[in-house]
Amino acid sequence: MDGQLGLSGDNSALPRLVEQFNELGSPDSLTDKSETKPKAPIKICSVKGGGMMSLAIDNLGALWMWGNCPRQSSGSEGGFSFEGSFTPTPIWDFYGHTVVKVACGNEHVVALASAGETHKGDDLVCYSWGNNSHGQLGLGDKESRLRPEIVQKFNQDSPWAVYEVACGALHTALLAHKKRPNDTFESVCWTFGLGDKGQLGHGTTQSALVPEPVKELPQSVHLVSVDCGLFHTSVVSSAGDVWSWGMEKGLGLCPDASFTNNEAGDAISPLLYSCNGLIGSKFQDPIQVGCGAAHTVLVAHDGYKIWSWGRGRSGVLGNGKTNDCFIPSIVLWPPLTEDFKPEELKTGGEEDKVAEKGDPAKAAETDKRLSLAMEEMKLLQSKLSVMERYASILHGSIFGKPFDEHDIPVSLKNSGTADIAKEWEDMLESVDRGKLVRLEMFYRNMLAGVKDKQMKKRIQEIVKECLQSSTTGK
Repeated sequence: MDGQLGLSGDNSALPRLVEQFNELGSPDSLTDKSETKPKAPIKICSVKGGGMMSLAIDNLGALWMWGNCPRQSSGSEGGFSFEGSFTPTPIWDFYGHTVVKVACGNEHVVALASAGETHKGDDLVCYSWGNNSHGQLGLGDKESRLRPEIVQKFNQDSPWAVYEVACGALHTALLAHKKRPNDTFESVCWTFGLGDKGQLGHGTTQSALVPEPVKELPQSVHLVSVDCGLFHTSVVSSAGDVWSWGMEKGLGLCPDASFTNNEAGDAISPLLYSCNGLIGSKFQDPIQVGCGAAHTVLVAHDGYKIWSWGRGRSGVLGNGKTNDCFIPSIVLWPPLTEDFKPEELKTGGEEDKVAEKGDPAKAAETDKRLSLAMEEMKLLQSKLSVMERYASILHGSIFGKPFDEHDIPVSLKNSGTADIAKEWEDMLESVDRGKLVRLEMFYRNMLAGVKDKQMKKRIQEIVKECLQSSTTGK
């Protein structure tokens, strides 16, 4: 409708080739009038999609944009509007620079580009343009911009080296570190724009017109990835810690959210997550975090495991269910069916040879057994996930911390059996006074609940006996 597909015409339910890129060379070739010089080949290295716009970075560091693009309103000086562009167009403001990263929200764009012609180390400068109704451009005001402008906090002379960028609907998040680090490596998340749902992580629901640090994140860790949903933000560190904040009420960001007023989101400050599995509380070897409108996805274990949490409608969490999930759940990956295997093209002769090999009936039987085995594995994986969550909730209610691999008794690890009485006695000997007090409180509350139930039951029995006696007396 607004050209965000890079195509003219109606919407498309299937992937379609953006043919204009095949016809274009690099921006340099577009300005070259020489007919003898061939066009330089162009290759797309990165793409981003926003509310109603699309962007791409090519192999020469040029930025292309199509869809709902900022335009000057006709008939009004300094006017601002959006106009649909159905073909990719280069952003000429970055001519002579190399664009490395880009992100876009509903109607704003933030890009990281080199200070000079080529990208060298920590020389990236932050630019922003588009709609600025809530300060999401980080330029200190609410005036929209037609063309890219430098975010002064991250200009060429800034002590901060910005290296990651993400955009929510109306807010922006950046990761940066000191250009001259001290003994401890300082990595900071900066946010600005709309903050009414706590999506900035500043401990309030106020908006910010300039970049401000998320102070409750530890500065001694290296943050490797950041992303934004409509109203929330998530970051992950190289050590495997994940934090999220923001989100509209009821969308499942956290189970024990506290609200300060009617405007607050689920968490107005960073909330630390754990994987709640038998491998420990951290996510091993994290690679990237990604946010949808109201859910979060984390790629860990060097790409071999995926976790998700948040709103689960339409099966968006990938855990086999459509329920909202308060804690990270394992995504059923890789798929346990053969449905996603790419079909190999075979010639007629090859197909005949395949048909001749083996008995078709036996092949069908084997496929049936494999299918049943995969379904059983999927069911077992789902049950294991539920059991892990239940164990974590039960362990947390008793001991006040998530279930960890180190909490498994050594005897159970080694032999598969455990002497519960002995393990309980050893645990009581090793815990500190604080944990003993917590255990005592848990026991007292549980005992009080049992006594209360017994008292109610005894009262009911007495009332019943009295009623029976009065009936007999009559």
